[in-house]
Amino acid sequence: MPNQEFAFKQFKIDQSKCAMKVGTDAVLLGAWVNYPSAKTILDIGTGTGIIALMLAQKIGGKIDAIDIDESAYVQATENVNASKWKDRISIYHESLQEFARNRNSSYDLIVSNPPYFVDSSKALEESRTNARHTDLLPYKDLLEGVLKLLNTGGKFYAILPKKESELFCEMAAEQKLYLTKLTRVITRTDKPEKRLLMRFEFSPKPISEDSITIEDDARHSYTNEYKELTRDYYLNF
Repeated sequence: MPNQEFAFKQFKIDQSKCAMKVGTDAVLLGAWVNYPSAKTILDIGTGTGIIALMLAQKIGGKIDAIDIDESAYVQATENVNASKWKDRISIYHESLQEFARNRNSSYDLIVSNPPYFVDSSKALEESRTNARHTDLLPYKDLLEGVLKLLNTGGKFYAILPKKESELFCEMAAEQKLYLTKLTRVITRTDKPEKRLLMRFEFSPKPISEDSITIEDDARHSYTNEYKELTRDYYLNF
């Protein structure tokens, strides 16, 4: 069973109520986002609130975070209230579809670690299923929400598995939301790339592309580049 509390350098995450626990994808995305001048930020599918808290640590803007799952909403609210940034983070128990429909506000920065399983078998636990599968947040709806809520000069950051990333990039380009930065995530030196970190903007430009490897040949032997990326957050780095 995963630890019910996960300690970072400047905050703690209680994950006892959440179906989806703290994972590498969320930490990668939160650490990879680089938009220090953002004044307004939206975290879609906040879960435990980890990405919202990571962004609050390094960006001084106002953060809204949403989750459709009630347990995640409660958990994220508790984690935010226990942090030193509680006055800058607001948690909402809403789907993206509802949130986008009911608000006229827009954001400089939108971040999402979205559900990605489309055709695979479902987990037995409903909240875990919702967090991992696209049934309640299809890519089409995610894009429509981003298109409505992102400022003209804003940036949208996401992480997805390789196959799903390719589909999402095609769909985004059709809506004139263009991939401008891409980092290929390799879990271990002897493995193929597993995830893609992506930045999208409304203005097309040459794609900045690189890669990051998390572990050397041995499990839990982390590379210097991964340590450097996450150094501000992980206690052991």
